[in-house]
Amino acid sequence: MKSLVLTFALLIVGSAVFFAFDFFRFAASAPGTVEEATILEVPNGMTMGKVASRLKEQSLITSELKFRIFAKLTSQQNRLKRGEYVLNRGMTPQEILDVLASGKSIQYPVTFPEGSNIYDIAQILAARNFFKAEEFLALVRDPVYVQQMLGVQAPSLEGYLFPETYNITKFTSPKELVRAMVDRFNENYKTLGINASVSLTKHEIVTLASVVEKESGSPTDRPMIASVFINRLQKGIPLQSDPTILYGILEETGKPTANITKADILRPNRYNTYTVKRLPYGPISNPGREALVAVLNPAVSEYLFFVSRNDGTTLFTKTYEQHLQGVKSFQMNPTAREGK
Repeated sequence: MKSLVLTFALLIVGSAVFFAFDFFRFAASAPGTVEEATILEVPNGMTMGKVASRLKEQSLITSELKFRIFAKLTSQQNRLKRGEYVLNRGMTPQEILDVLASGKSIQYPVTFPEGSNIYDIAQILAARNFFKAEEFLALVRDPVYVQQMLGVQAPSLEGYLFPETYNITKFTSPKELVRAMVDRFNENYKTLGINASVSLTKHEIVTLASVVEKESGSPTDRPMIASVFINRLQKGIPLQSDPTILYGILEETGKPTANITKADILRPNRYNTYTVKRLPYGPISNPGREALVAVLNPAVSEYLFFVSRNDGTTLFTKTYEQHLQGVKSFQMNPTAREGK
């Protein structure tokens, strides 16, 4: 009897040792090589069982059951974080769990150029399959959300979505991206300093900077262009900026246009600075840091007009007669526009 009990005990101990060794070998080994990489998506609410099943399907582990047991024994079954992760067959179960608990999802760099407007940004995001354009536009034009983000009433978040490169994950929400862009704007704006000689509110500064951004052919011209517009505002002269008309049409129709007709110039809308002697209703683009700096530190001049020379530089003039001559020389002269 004692011999039977001893034999049974030895079998139990032996089995335990065997399973412990087999389990340790599973936890410490990888099924393949690091060159065999794959992507695993973990959305909110995915269970460890489902993760184990996906890992087995992609040959990243050799046993679903052992993986689930290992995660439970090491108290890691509730550490999963939403994300899109790069894994490879050279990783051990512990290394895989470490990645899935890190929250370090794959990041995709997305660049929004200076002067992009909300419609441009929406299209960039839609083209990269991050969000639907309509979803993004609805958010940045939501009055309640705009008030929450800016602390003031504004037609949209236009002007406050700082243009640069952002790293976006597959699971980044529109609100998370917009918050990051507004935060980046605020970070930059705080470092610009306040120029007491510029008698404009913050929103007016952003609005004017958005126009300067769209009118600037060369970065070095921005302070002088800002000077021209400020001179016009002080004298009660309409800004007469073509990009404001284009933005007004875009806001009304939802469709961009590159050409302006005489009828467009004469037809009032809240952005048309040919028909109003003030700034447009709101920003027409998202200005970069240098455009904001130009408005806060404009050049000192008596210029009231400017026209592009079609080579990236700008001709500035004091009188309308001089301006007309510049238009004839650089805009109406086919030779001056050839190839440009």
